[in-house]
Amino acid sequence: MQLSFAFGIPASIVSAVIAFASIQGGTPAPASGAQTAPAQAAATTFKVDGVHSCALFRVHHAGAGQFWGRFNNVTGTFTGGSAKPEGMAFDISIDVASVDTRTKKLDQHLLSPDFFNVAEFPNMTFKSTGVKARSGNMLDVTGDLTLLGVTKSITATIEFTGAMASAAGNRAGYEATFTIKRSEFGMKYGVEQGMLGDDVRIIVNLEGEKK
Repeated sequence: MQLSFAFGIPASIVSAVIAFASIQGGTPAPASGAQTAPAQAAATTFKVDGVHSCALFRVHHAGAGQFWGRFNNVTGTFTGGSAKPEGMAFDISIDVASVDTRTKKLDQHLLSPDFFNVAEFPNMTFKSTGVKARSGNMLDVTGDLTLLGVTKSITATIEFTGAMASAAGNRAGYEATFTIKRSEFGMKYGVEQGMLGDDVRIIVNLEGEKK
């Protein structure tokens, strides 16, 4: 095998070290000046801070404007703390009863069987199954979304928004964006009449504290 240079060390020296190691039956220690890869730190698990986390949704209304609402109670855990996909995982639950449109009558309708059917399905959940890095602080996270008892695989675009260690604890944040067709989960109210869009954009803001 022909060797030229390794880590700036002449090939003759590298060859001699390898030959000596083969005689001894061992693995040579790194030569002086050689760089060794640092040990990868274990991914950190964070508990979702419900005060600083929420989920937003947007749906086309009456063929005109985009109507926004939110869910105030988001719980769960995520493992990560950076934009690196290694060891990253999300296990998130949204309390459907926490829906908030600033209109009590509309909130009550959304909790009925026409929409979220909170009496039978109190939570929607997301559990990640895979993560792929994109450029910068962006990732594609694939996982199982369960809504109204129906589970489908989706891919969310997730931005790592930052991390900080302070007297208040170690914290990290992510923001996920994805779109679903609500009719695929059995929520068809208003779709056929064109009063409400089928596509719903969902944005989930997560801030977590190290467990």
